[in-house]
Amino acid sequence: MFTRFEEYAATQMLGQPDSPPRNDGKLFFSEKWQRTVFGLALALSKEGHFEWEDFRHNLINAISAWEKNACAGEVTWDYYEQYAKALIELLEQRGMLKPGELERQMRLDEASK
Repeated sequence: MFTRFEEYAATQMLGQPDSPPRNDGKLFFSEKWQRTVFGLALALSKEGHFEWEDFRHNLINAISAWEKNACAGEVTWDYYEQYAKALIELLEQRGMLKPGELERQMRLDEASK
């Protein structure tokens, strides 16, 4: 169940270019990581780490960039990949994540397997 903030955030996106996928009117996640990244952005914004509108601005920009490059060999559309890119960029802008830190950590994790 959404709290008042989560309801506000989801409603602000409804029918807008950054609106998340829905199935029968409910948010739709095809993979667990999608729900996690969605919730992470909501939680960080709710806790005051950034304004929700700042995140939405980044998300709209990420979607727009994908649309401009879609014919240039980009992989198929995935809303939550753009959502994750927007969140990472905002966290880097706010100094909560060092630029490239997440990619470096993922490479280290992959190499240790």
